Amino acid sequence: MTTVAHEQTAASHTGDGLAVPFAITGTGIHIPSAVVTNADLTHTTQRSGDWIAARTGIHERRRLAPELATSDMCAAAARPALAAARVGPSDLDAIIVASYTHDQPMPSTSLIVKDTLGARRAMALDVAQAACASGVHAVLLAAHLLQNPCIGTVLVIGADCASRVTRPGDRTAGVFFGDAAAAAVLSRSGTPGAGLLSYDIGSQLSYAVQIPAGGSRLPTSSETLAAGTHYVSMDGPAVWDTATARLPESITNATRQAGLTPRDIDHFFLHQANINILDAARDALGIAADRVPITLDRLGNTGAAGIFTALHQTASAGGLRSGDTYVMSAIGAGFHWGTLCLRQA
Repeated sequence: MTTVAHEQTAASHTGDGLAVPFAITGTGIHIPSAVVTNADLTHTTQRSGDWIAARTGIHERRRLAPELATSDMCAAAARPALAAARVGPSDLDAIIVASYTHDQPMPSTSLIVKDTLGARRAMALDVAQAACASGVHAVLLAAHLLQNPCIGTVLVIGADCASRVTRPGDRTAGVFFGDAAAAAVLSRSGTPGAGLLSYDIGSQLSYAVQIPAGGSRLPTSSETLAAGTHYVSMDGPAVWDTATARLPESITNATRQAGLTPRDIDHFFLHQANINILDAARDALGIAADRVPITLDRLGNTGAAGIFTALHQTASAGGLRSGDTYVMSAIGAGFHWGTLCLRQA
């Protein structure tokens, strides 16, 4: 494995792939029942439905019921994923939850999910502060865990409940985010050459997307509550500039390390942020739209869940076949970005 540094980023690659092959053996999704349409948002954001659709590609998004939390969505997405993989909770060696909207600071969301599912022997891990890129980090972690002979099955869940951290009426963040969870089961495989072929991970500190309050630097107080600094703030132009540059760059780097080009890849499961960002990335890479499944039109930006909702859409329809190559790529607050290049067993 080599490490390459460029600017303020650090990208690691495994050009020859990991030694132990693995496969995605099941996927699942949970979508809350409450629908918020663009027309609904015109009353709170003063944005027209046409304006929202043109600038985001989003027509509706979901909202989690107030009595439920992120862990409830995680468990609901995990159960169909386990059923599809034909494994039970007792078969799990690890559960990794990728989310920036944890149930509470302690205990961990993954531990709550583990207890809910009854996965008694699974280690419970959380990947949180890479925000929308946390799903990429979680799959990368799972891939490396599976190299351990004691670990054969890992459940990875991406879930975010952004409605809980979005200021009511926010004219930027308010039109993008939706609540959802999606899961994938990764299991050891006997197929040589399957699993993780290469990866590219980068980061560069930016406060363009942040939740300022609630941590050790700005603890919760009556002043922070009054100022609304527990809500997400987002600099749209900065996100656009970074995402449109870093996503195609990262995908190109990862596929090159695997001895491939973007045009060789069968499926691109990308962060479901904004249709215009995805279109810009496709154009830069020269790839066809039919290789990039879209879920944001009906779900919105679902944070860490986004790459898994796209994966589930393809896998549940039988579109992810043995020997297919696929990319999982996302960018999140921080900024963090990354791409995994994989082959299905």
